[in-house]
Amino acid sequence: MTPPLAAEPTFAVTPAPGEIGRVVFASPHSGVHRPDDMGTMGGLSIATLRSAEDVGVDRLAAPGPLLGAPLIAGRVSRAYVDLNRSPSELDPDLVSDCVAPDPTAKVLAGFGVIPRRAGDGTALYDRRLSLAEAEHRLARVHAPYHAALAELMQAARARHGVALLIDWHSMPSRAAPAGRSGRGLDVVLGDRHGSACRGATTRRVRALFDAQGWRVGLNSPYAGGYSTQTWGRPDEGFQAIQVELNRALYLDQRTLEPSADYDRFAKALDRVITALATEPWAR
Repeated sequence: MTPPLAAEPTFAVTPAPGEIGRVVFASPHSGVHRPDDMGTMGGLSIATLRSAEDVGVDRLAAPGPLLGAPLIAGRVSRAYVDLNRSPSELDPDLVSDCVAPDPTAKVLAGFGVIPRRAGDGTALYDRRLSLAEAEHRLARVHAPYHAALAELMQAARARHGVALLIDWHSMPSRAAPAGRSGRGLDVVLGDRHGSACRGATTRRVRALFDAQGWRVGLNSPYAGGYSTQTWGRPDEGFQAIQVELNRALYLDQRTLEPSADYDRFAKALDRVITALATEPWAR
């Protein structure tokens, strides 16, 4: 059984042991805890409840802090609160009395800041949440995470004049878009169509992944979510890029355990992480 949230922190920060670098790592969707007050409908499988989680991504990004890139990771399941959505993205079909005059496409599809559907499309609730419930979740989970992320980004910029957020995510292989070869992409980078970071930054990050022999796409279908939008302000010294990793590269998607390819993939990703954390990203 998942421990009650009151007994567990809602996020974890692994600081850099020495001087903070220019880069901050985040893994908002790696949490597994589902609080007792979630109140989903009965009979949902663990696979359904975990279908939207970025399983193991925090572990993959873990080398960052030793290289100067602190890591902030969500501890609460994305099915409870989605940390990569705006707190304003409440779903009126799920939350009573919420005001959503212009709901986003994600909200309409059931994937707002408090999801109505699991990652596999299954309905999570047979009831509606009160507005008070929704606001409690946001205050308990969403706001503290983003306050801590803000502290990390501001500290990096204060020391170096620039801060680069690498927001780590994963995508199921069935959802990986096809590259030019027609094969599924291994990595999708999202820079909000060029608005979240300098073009030179995006090109260099892409080159690091390309160098591992991976098929890399840009902005389609993942252009970056709330964190990338919030911290993608190059003119203010903040840059952000979202990274989506194809789960088939390292995960058994049936059991959600590391696959036989995990160690090989992790070693290749370590080379990317080392460069991301140590290169002198320009303002």
